[in-house]
Amino acid sequence: MSDNALSDLERIKANSHFLRGTLAEGLIDPVTGAISEDDNKLLKFHGSYQQDDRDLREERRKQKLEPAYQFMVRARLAGGVLSPAKWLSFDHIARTWGSQTLRITTRQTFQLHGILKRDLKRSIAAMNEVLVSTIAACGDVNRNVVASANPVATPAHRLAYRWAERLSEHLVPKTRAYHEIWLDEKRVAGGEEESEPLYGPTYLPRKFKIGVAVPPTNDVDVFAQDLGLVAIIENGELLGFNVAVGGGMGASHGDPSTYPRLGSVIGFVEPEHLLRTAEGVIELQRDHGDRQERKHARLKYTIDRMGLDAFKTELERRLGFPLQPSRAYRFDHNGDRYGWTEGDDGRWHLTLHIESGRVADLPGQPHLSGMRAIAQEHQGDFRLTCNQNLIIANVPPTQRARIDELVTEYKLDGYRKLSGIRRHAVACVALPTCGLAMAESERYLPQLLPKLEALLDQHGLRDEPILLRLSGCPNGCSRPYLGEIALVGRAIGRYDLRVGADFAGQRLNRTLRENIDEAEILAELGTLFARYAAERNAQERFGDFLVRSDVLTAARHPIGVEVFA
Repeated sequence: MSDNALSDLERIKANSHFLRGTLAEGLIDPVTGAISEDDNKLLKFHGSYQQDDRDLREERRKQKLEPAYQFMVRARLAGGVLSPAKWLSFDHIARTWGSQTLRITTRQTFQLHGILKRDLKRSIAAMNEVLVSTIAACGDVNRNVVASANPVATPAHRLAYRWAERLSEHLVPKTRAYHEIWLDEKRVAGGEEESEPLYGPTYLPRKFKIGVAVPPTNDVDVFAQDLGLVAIIENGELLGFNVAVGGGMGASHGDPSTYPRLGSVIGFVEPEHLLRTAEGVIELQRDHGDRQERKHARLKYTIDRMGLDAFKTELERRLGFPLQPSRAYRFDHNGDRYGWTEGDDGRWHLTLHIESGRVADLPGQPHLSGMRAIAQEHQGDFRLTCNQNLIIANVPPTQRARIDELVTEYKLDGYRKLSGIRRHAVACVALPTCGLAMAESERYLPQLLPKLEALLDQHGLRDEPILLRLSGCPNGCSRPYLGEIALVGRAIGRYDLRVGADFAGQRLNRTLRENIDEAEILAELGTLFARYAAERNAQERFGDFLVRSDVLTAARHPIGVEVFA
């Protein structure tokens, strides 16, 4: 492939001296609150995005001021696990240099918003002091490895998490650029010989995501991952992992060459072969992914271009061993289970509902202060979930009553009275900070939910679990294509209405109506809710009813993965 055919970002990566660029110089430039466009692209590999407050953009333009630049910083927390000391560090950074909030993402980590350029380096350094890194939380590399948020059902569950942790550390970029720029490490003599043995000098064509799920709960949406790993546990023993490849949620409006895709299961590996298998999949994507058109650069397109059988054959050739036949498994759920559960070791775990993952002090809801108070006393750890919720984990029996007192005092006990649809609602950040957002998402959810609950109340469906996903654009951070109901932003106040996914993350939804406003959305859903209440079978989920009743017609993906046309 000629250099002229490469995308601009490929040239930026190639010329970056392993992700250094001129970031160090740009951070100390006092003339602007921004960094250069090239460095902004490299900054993602270091776990940060340059943004601006879009609510203020037009007014600042009129005043001939540059946009209100700020930075989002995302941590790398394998499996979403963090200690109380780490929680308190994030809390300190958010209140000192950020927007006074912590946001739990759909990849089990924290995003901190509103950090100014002058505070970016010390924010990242403060995380490092409690052994938290931001490297590879964004960018064209393997990102935060997600894992089942249930930390305690059996020792095998804990072992599955440890493999997620090993994958995260094994696949981190080897460049020392991060340590030099953010932690003042001096570049050693001979640094010009630095290399990236797995990624190479231009890293991957696009982002890469790995998830580890423990049946029967698919709380990580394992088939939305580039590399999905289904833990196979028998008689309390972790036998290994089914391997699924090619999942991905991103698409572009009006471009049928882009599409969401479910991962395809291609075999089974024992634990001792897991790291090498992950390397092999990444190597194939590194060597065969599209480096000309970034819209077609995810692994799902590489697989569909090569063909699944050819991909598997080449993977096995590189591994030097065949994948075993996949093992039987069953998923029945992909939401979080709220309230207290007891682990096999006698410790307790409390799952809290955090709307849109935003931990903040709001009128009547002092949640950020409450979690600070809990972290100051908690003797276990915390677990962030892929559904933007929070587990106060590994609570000794003697401390459970005290945790309950604090949860009640700081109004964190809302999980006790949630409607079925509110329990399973996920929304991306969208406006005002996401540069890709076309419509509201996080800020719209509190307005939309009461209206949907009122419709459900009319038909006796208030407690019916329904997966709701909101996205401000079609890129899919909130995994909207796996929602029984999903709104995908088109413009301010207008969305595509998608329906018909299943409740276990194994079927994509389809577009019912394009580019409609709230009144049309509520009218469509009101009709569907009425039919569901009157015609459903016993225990039938909403998405399954829509497919069975011919409201929607299932189609087949060319490679045999069930999706909707």
